[in-house]
Amino acid sequence: MSKKLSILVIAFISMILAMPDAFAKKQDKNEENFDTYEMLNLFGEVMERAKMSYVEEIEDKKLIESAINGMLVSLDPHSSYLDAQSFKYMNEQTKGKFGGLGIEVTMEQGVVKVVSPIDDTPAARAGLKPGDYITNIDGEQVMGMSLNDAVDKMRGKVGTKVKLTIRRINEKPFDVTLKREEVKIQSVKSDIKDDVAYIRITTFSEDTDKMVEKALKKAQKELKDDLKGIVIDVRNNPGGLLDQAVNISDLFLNQGEIVSTRSRNEEDTVKYTATTGDIAENLPIVVMINDGSASASEIVAGALQDHKRAVILGEKSFGKGSVQTVIPLGKYGAMRLTTARYYTPSGRSIQATGIVPDVEVHPAKVEEFVNEYGFSEAEYRNALKNEDAEKNKKKKDRKVSDEKEDWRKDYQLSRAVDLVKALRIYTSQK
Repeated sequence: MSKKLSILVIAFISMILAMPDAFAKKQDKNEENFDTYEMLNLFGEVMERAKMSYVEEIEDKKLIESAINGMLVSLDPHSSYLDAQSFKYMNEQTKGKFGGLGIEVTMEQGVVKVVSPIDDTPAARAGLKPGDYITNIDGEQVMGMSLNDAVDKMRGKVGTKVKLTIRRINEKPFDVTLKREEVKIQSVKSDIKDDVAYIRITTFSEDTDKMVEKALKKAQKELKDDLKGIVIDVRNNPGGLLDQAVNISDLFLNQGEIVSTRSRNEEDTVKYTATTGDIAENLPIVVMINDGSASASEIVAGALQDHKRAVILGEKSFGKGSVQTVIPLGKYGAMRLTTARYYTPSGRSIQATGIVPDVEVHPAKVEEFVNEYGFSEAEYRNALKNEDAEKNKKKKDRKVSDEKEDWRKDYQLSRAVDLVKALRIYTSQK
């Protein structure tokens, strides 16, 4: 082995030995120690052979980074090595601004799987859906790539295009060409739907909790006593910052556990609890989820469901219930390592099972049936007028204006609003 390569291998082995928890437990038998170092020596030999005999010249840096990433991705789909550039992109994303296609992905069966497209991004406008598989990027097969490599290929200079080959269940593979943009995420959008506050959370980035609180206060100020309840929409929300999921859950809870993270060491369990104060003042809440709702979205849905503070409506969520710790590695980027699992207040693990909705509602297209030949009392000659009609005119005008947005074409949202109104009627009669 060359002197230079030997130094590199020794440095790499030293880094592995220095990694937290890598060799935390003492090995009692000399044979186990011998086997570990023997395998590390094998790594050095393989690296030397690859460098000397591979058909093309290859850099030491690429070999070592690939080895580190291979070690981590073999553990689970969410552990990986982030080089300096990838680490920078990740930090930009949590701040709500980054360049690319606006798509959250994971690796499954050797190809890239779409967790969720982010609202108002190239991926969302192109019609990509949770569960889609990306098999080729600009004609190059994804099979055999690492997730980081695939993501890097989808990123690029703003304004340039990338062609993705998509496989969707029960459909033939198809190509879609997307233009890269500087993606600026508006993590919270809000509106009024039939006297119901509608709050759409697209991702959990910095200050999302403050924006949710601001949106609700605006609805309370506008509607006052007419506010019937709240719909929180986290469909196709891939997650984000844990503290934001905790803070948003806390807005609507008075007490109790919100979520806990449990690692393999029981003493490392962390529990997050609610503080006193429900800004919604016990108004009915419906949380909308689907198979693109992951991670932080599932924490909010699970917490409000377990405390019976909200009714969960939609489809079963994605099931990403693992915690990733990002460990900086100086100028070499960082490593993302799965260190714990999320558990809801009742002790349910979110991992792989997801959150099952209380009311299962699938997307559907509903057309209104109009009876052209029906008559009502108001159409009869000399029918008595309703004296309350003028009193309610302003309120009706507001509803007509709202309906012009045609939001009821979203069948799940329509059912959520109806459910909130029904819950309001039920609770007000108790």
